Amino acid sequence: MPPTYPILAIDLDGTLLSSKGTVSQANIDAVHCARAAGIRVVVCTGRGLAECRSVLTTISQDEPVVVAGGAIIACPMSGRTLHRFAMEESLVRDTVATLLEHQQPALLLKDPSDVGYDYLVIHGSRRYRVHPAIDWWFERHRLRVRYARTIEEDEHPGHTVRVGACSPTSTFQHVSAKVKSHASGRGVLHSIPAVAPAQVQQSMSPGEPAHIMELFDAHASKWAAVSHLAGQWGIDPRTLAAIGDEVNDVEIIANAGLGIAMANAVPGVREAAKRHTRSNDEDGVAWAVEKMLGGEW
Repeated sequence: MPPTYPILAIDLDGTLLSSKGTVSQANIDAVHCARAAGIRVVVCTGRGLAECRSVLTTISQDEPVVVAGGAIIACPMSGRTLHRFAMEESLVRDTVATLLEHQQPALLLKDPSDVGYDYLVIHGSRRYRVHPAIDWWFERHRLRVRYARTIEEDEHPGHTVRVGACSPTSTFQHVSAKVKSHASGRGVLHSIPAVAPAQVQQSMSPGEPAHIMELFDAHASKWAAVSHLAGQWGIDPRTLAAIGDEVNDVEIIANAGLGIAMANAVPGVREAAKRHTRSNDEDGVAWAVEKMLGGEW
């Protein structure tokens, strides 16, 4: 008998991963149980492929993964991009210009399978420094990063899938409003709190948390990417199950046949969900999978 939900889309940070960035044994077992029941498990994360390699290895992921917030569908085994939602070059240029005007380096996430590196940082003629949280992230995941002073130095303009920036709250609010204005109808803007260990946080602006702004093509989302995969597999995307916690999960949680919110989810996700599970520090994914496989959900 086929499973009620043929696809299970699982977010990483704040969902499958604990607050310490690890996958519990209960969650690992739950992923294996879901697969054994005939469910295709699809990781759906805001991270790029290189940034989630260790997690994918931990859960033995061989099905395609949705990375970069839905902008790329990739094969975790070969690293090859299967589909991407690239940004319009004019939108990238406008956004980079806005960021540099506010002394913010632009973080261009590239399609690594085609260009051979992960990020191009446009830091302007004055070489604006990236936020300490970004430096830490680049180093932690051993990302391949290139630097350029101007957008004209970008050798792969058609391969940008996300433009990001990281800044303290006061700067962030003003810059993100400017970007949102010029991106209207052309892009989708998300913002999330910056993540960094205590020693890095101490080097940040005192009392002012940092935020990350991420701009994508208007057609890029986790829901669009998983729907694309479902179509290739002959599955109605409205029958899938999805678990998440952040703003980039709202659309997929709202449209899935079974949208599940983590206990630690932001209000928008909780409101969009049909079911609610435990937090990411309480094996919320494992608890939800148990409910699904037991027929309760």
